[in-house]
Amino acid sequence: MNKGLALAAAGLLIAASARGQEKPLMAEDVFKNIQVLKGIPVKEFMNTMGFFSAATNLNCIDCHSPQSESLEGYAIDTPRKQTARRMVLMVNQINQANFGGRKMVTCYTCHRASDRPEAVPSLLDQYSVPEDDPNRVEVVPAGPVQSVKKISADQILDKYLQAIGGAAQAARLTSFAAKGTYEGYDTLSAKVPIDIFANSPNQMATVVHTQNGDSVTTYDGRSGWIAAADKLMRVLPLDGGDLEGAKMDASLSFPARIKQDFQWRTGFPSVTIDDQPVEVIQNAARGATGAKLYFDSESGLLVRQVRFVDTAVGVIPTQIDYSDYRDVAGVKVPFKRVITWTDGRSTIELAQVQPNVRVQPAQFAKPAAPRAKAPAP
Repeated sequence: MNKGLALAAAGLLIAASARGQEKPLMAEDVFKNIQVLKGIPVKEFMNTMGFFSAATNLNCIDCHSPQSESLEGYAIDTPRKQTARRMVLMVNQINQANFGGRKMVTCYTCHRASDRPEAVPSLLDQYSVPEDDPNRVEVVPAGPVQSVKKISADQILDKYLQAIGGAAQAARLTSFAAKGTYEGYDTLSAKVPIDIFANSPNQMATVVHTQNGDSVTTYDGRSGWIAAADKLMRVLPLDGGDLEGAKMDASLSFPARIKQDFQWRTGFPSVTIDDQPVEVIQNAARGATGAKLYFDSESGLLVRQVRFVDTAVGVIPTQIDYSDYRDVAGVKVPFKRVITWTDGRSTIELAQVQPNVRVQPAQFAKPAAPRAKAPAP
């Protein structure tokens, strides 16, 4: 997705509140000329746009009008938009007729990151040695499979807790306030300040100080919200996979209860990340779309999280890579995180982490709509 749509979306992510109960607006309540993607929340609509981008390797301007710097511009029909509508209906019909409505066939099934689906088999693909994607590893059904180690999720997590300083020491970390830098598509790849606040067991707030104003994400232990800095911006409640992801991020900040707070499954084949063997477990509560955690087989440290969000046309992944572990009050904390998803890649590098500081509960409440900064004279 291009920066124009990202900024436009940031200015339109709106939440309605009915006597304290969050009710997200639907795509057709916010955007104009919505025809086949009606009845889904705005956040899912934007995730669906990201799925289109990942499937076809096109950005917003490739499909939308060149005038797409406003709602009216994005609403203009183009030949590719009309084709996309027909393709969504076609895929829905295939899945309904053959798979009981499950999203087994998606845009990516045929396109595979190309604007044109391939009809002729590639001999290069057939006879070259493919590179295995560790993010796609799946549990092997019960049976005599040599590539699967007989190691339980509890054993993997026990090793992880020991690697970061021990379960008892991890339990002593009850809060922190961190400062560092953030860079990504929303900052035009420039490094900007970031503040992170967290309270045990699973509250977290992130404030990115972008050139246009603050972008705020909060999770209070049950509900979450995101607010981007634009003059039209309001507050967007998180739901579905986005809410589950916020919970996982907050829980991983205080991993002493990571074994008890989630149901884990294991039994994955051996895979590597950067040529280093890793052990994989998955949040069993969400089945095949539960978050996967990857732990270095040698050190036991967490090196990657992969989580998934449902969209109207399929499932999209988000990958978070952890590195640069440093000691914070006797607990090893990753000071670098690289987040990769269908809309781009961002990097968080912490400079300092203050442990066991008092963080007010209000820090994790629903954020106020931030104001955009006035342009420089």
